[in-house]
Amino acid sequence: MKKILLIIAAALLMNSCGIYSFSGTSIQPDVKSVTIPFAEYKALRVNPSLSNDLTEAMMERFRRMTKLEQVEQDGDLLLEMTITGYDVSATAVTADEVAARNRLTVTVSVNFTNRQHPDNDFSAKSFSAYSDYDSTNSLDSVESTLCKEIIDKLIEDIFNASVAQW
Repeated sequence: MKKILLIIAAALLMNSCGIYSFSGTSIQPDVKSVTIPFAEYKALRVNPSLSNDLTEAMMERFRRMTKLEQVEQDGDLLLEMTITGYDVSATAVTADEVAARNRLTVTVSVNFTNRQHPDNDFSAKSFSAYSDYDSTNSLDSVESTLCKEIIDKLIEDIFNASVAQW
């Protein structure tokens, strides 16, 4: 019984300080809003929907995992993303020197500004994620599935680096 009371007290104490939450974020109590502008696209290879998909996924993550109000400008937090790489490379080669598997890699440069706590800021931090696919498939036929997987990985990493500070 003592252990249970101790665990409950510790949980209430951590939650009441406003710095830790069970969603894994460590957002200070004076941070109330976030601004997430449309992700800029600067990669050489073009995917016309990637900027929008990445931006929407990041906004959705903040809606689900935080209580921050999303504002168009001047948020306490500012998360700016630029897609700098969208590349396909061979990852496995057959004996005939033909690609057996290919890898789609997306790289995103992120600037994170915390107007209330500037010591948490970071600039031009690079995040990269990839997904492999069989070379018998064309990129066009698997691209949307691969991008969804890659975006999920990128969002997790960017979110953790910005507000979970992992």
